[in-house]
Amino acid sequence: MLGWMDDEALRRTLTSGRVTFWSRSRQEYWRKGDTSGHTQHVRSVRLDCDGDALLVEVDQVGAACHTGTHTCFEAGGPLPVVVAGDAAQDAR
Repeated sequence: MLGWMDDEALRRTLTSGRVTFWSRSRQEYWRKGDTSGHTQHVRSVRLDCDGDALLVEVDQVGAACHTGTHTCFEAGGPLPVVVAGDAAQDAR
């Protein structure tokens, strides 16, 4: 799943071992699973080279997505895309 964190959400995530997000629509912090029981327990947190994105690896208990799936990226499926190697070959 993809979520929004500010500095406080990150601090809570790093110190509690549970993923905390900032809800921009509700203007409040929320921990995944507090109401559903579908919790995310932190395994690792990585910062990207620009310092503006995090990759949080978790042990997911139950569904991650509101649709009931383990990931939020199953329902939409892959989009059609030209793979870079294919495009380079087509340009020859």
